[in-house]
Amino acid sequence: MTEFNRRKFLEGSAGIAAAASFGTGAAVWAPAVHAQALSLKPEKGAKLRVLRWSRFVQGDIDAYMVNVKKFTEKTGIEVRVDNEGWEDVRPKAAVAANTGAGPDIILSTNDDANLYPDKLLDVTDVCEYLGKKYGGWYPACQTYLKPDGKKWIGVPLGAAGAMMVFRQSHLKAAGFDAFPKDTGGFLKMLQALKEKGTPGGFALGNATGDGLWTNWLIWSHGGKLVDANNKVVIDSPETIKALEYAKELYATFVPGTLSWLDPNNNKAFLDGQVSVTNNGISIYYASKNSQDPKVTALREDIQHANYPIGPVGVPTESHLFFNQMVMKYTKFPNAAKEFLRFMMEQEQFDPWLTGCGGYIALPLAAYEKTAIWTVDPKHTPYRDALKNLRPSGYAGKLGYASAGAGADFIVCNMVAEAASGSKTPKEAAERAQKRAERYYKV
Repeated sequence: MTEFNRRKFLEGSAGIAAAASFGTGAAVWAPAVHAQALSLKPEKGAKLRVLRWSRFVQGDIDAYMVNVKKFTEKTGIEVRVDNEGWEDVRPKAAVAANTGAGPDIILSTNDDANLYPDKLLDVTDVCEYLGKKYGGWYPACQTYLKPDGKKWIGVPLGAAGAMMVFRQSHLKAAGFDAFPKDTGGFLKMLQALKEKGTPGGFALGNATGDGLWTNWLIWSHGGKLVDANNKVVIDSPETIKALEYAKELYATFVPGTLSWLDPNNNKAFLDGQVSVTNNGISIYYASKNSQDPKVTALREDIQHANYPIGPVGVPTESHLFFNQMVMKYTKFPNAAKEFLRFMMEQEQFDPWLTGCGGYIALPLAAYEKTAIWTVDPKHTPYRDALKNLRPSGYAGKLGYASAGAGADFIVCNMVAEAASGSKTPKEAAERAQKRAERYYKV
């Protein structure tokens, strides 16, 4: 766990006793002794509509819909699920919040909930119940969805862990037996890979998930968008050093990364265009499940590693956080909260995590015991992504400003401008400073 997360311990100190039963591929939990039952009475005639992001692994949506069916069979509540791309969910959620009409429940990303907290239903009862029963929420969950320290404005779902995905054979051919653990070695590795004709590539377009590697880049050198008092400090010597380093990295990239969105690096890796990128486990998942022999041939060669550590000397991980928001305008608030409670209970959540194949990192400590994390050692690096991540608004407090700045891709655009040479590092940092100050108004 990073130093950032050590400052807050898991909510609910009761913990949980885990039984070591993995015979069916799923852990069996012994609930916390004092976890109280949550009594929610869904409204008569309730119907729910859920808007969520589209799957990157098929097992996610398959397992999710099995649980939806179970919920309807148990409660009689009809649930409609609509799937959209990450880039489409955010604006649709904003429209729903502003117009007071649309889906009852929205699964979105990062701190989108902080764009319209007054438009969201208080789900403190659900979160406190789940936290006490399942060993506590990781600190980042509280940072994202408990902004005032008192009430929860959403139920944490997990995070898409972003790890380094690489081809072991190509690293060895370039003279590296293991993935570098520091930023200096990382640059040398990318330079060697380019020399071998097997370059790397990282998204520099407005990619909701894969563009988050630019947070790591800035943080690893000591830069940050804002300080602890929400003062914009991105135009700093530390940021300039990070951007100069970004220029060296970019010189090794495969062409086209400036326009890459979330699907592009998956396609480039599986097509053999790049040997290393940052991504969730979906690339490895595809290598196990694809019908294309060219893709399945990559399975044994694919490996995963944590991001290298930069000059700051500590991990600075940035992953895509997932929230579950109940819109305040819903006509069926109890039914909506009961749906989220049901979906997060072990009987449903554990099989869903398993169906995701390691794509979603758990938000509650108890689910560290889910068998999916150890059934294949290549899954294990993704287990602790949410436990270790820094929220996207680091080092300030999340709210309207952090959510808006994140949605505007200020850091990602800054890195792209400096890395590509369209602006000098200083010019890119100055522009990012001005853009961010529009959100973080004094």
